[in-house]
Amino acid sequence: MTTAKPIRVTVWNEFVHERTNPVVAAIYPDGIHQVLRTAIESHLADEAIVRCATLDEPEHGLTDSVLDSTEVLLWWGHAAHDQVEDAIVSKVHRRVLQGMGLIVLHSGHASKIFQRLMGTGCMLRWREAAEKERLWITAPGHPILAGISGDYIELPNAEMYGEHFDIPQPEELLLISWFEGGEVFRSGCTFRRGQGKIFYFRPGHETYPIYHHPQIQQIITNAVVWAQGSGGNYNWDARHIEQPLSPIQQK
Repeated sequence: MTTAKPIRVTVWNEFVHERTNPVVAAIYPDGIHQVLRTAIESHLADEAIVRCATLDEPEHGLTDSVLDSTEVLLWWGHAAHDQVEDAIVSKVHRRVLQGMGLIVLHSGHASKIFQRLMGTGCMLRWREAAEKERLWITAPGHPILAGISGDYIELPNAEMYGEHFDIPQPEELLLISWFEGGEVFRSGCTFRRGQGKIFYFRPGHETYPIYHHPQIQQIITNAVVWAQGSGGNYNWDARHIEQPLSPIQQK
């Protein structure tokens, strides 16, 4: 895949589990964010410039300069949603409306930014029992699924997410998960807010090596390319127009 210029990507991770849970640390010793960064760089080479940001950095690593120069933001959070400052959420929200792409991963469904953009609670059913998961492809040919062969992706162990998933109707439904225990879940959903593209992608529980899976990495990389901004204008403030396009009489 080729792009006209390098896509500026920021991978945000709260980076809590990796430093507090030995099981997670063994799978992601340098953090989930570094595995995602390496995967994107490996797939896109010089077609992407990728940096990372974490919760404990000043402004959670999402300063104005970082956000203004980010075209696609990946978001992974789980244990510390409530620690993300509302002011930072507001800045991310505004940037999405202005055209920054957002990829929300796994338990990021409960993040403040995803809930604000969806306008719903974004809650679901869950169970952690190392179940088999099959991610069935429902939109073959979609650019986010480019290079994915077969009818489904199988993960040997996963945390179950089940319906009902409290989100608005997705604009596109790309993947539906089936779990060994019988539940199903909308696992690959796209949305648009303002000028921004959003992709929610379910796989990725921290105690399983899911982000090392080549097809999962491929989908995330494809989503980065898909989510980059179109360059359209977004008018945040109301505009008072004194002069009409055609003559009118004041009434």
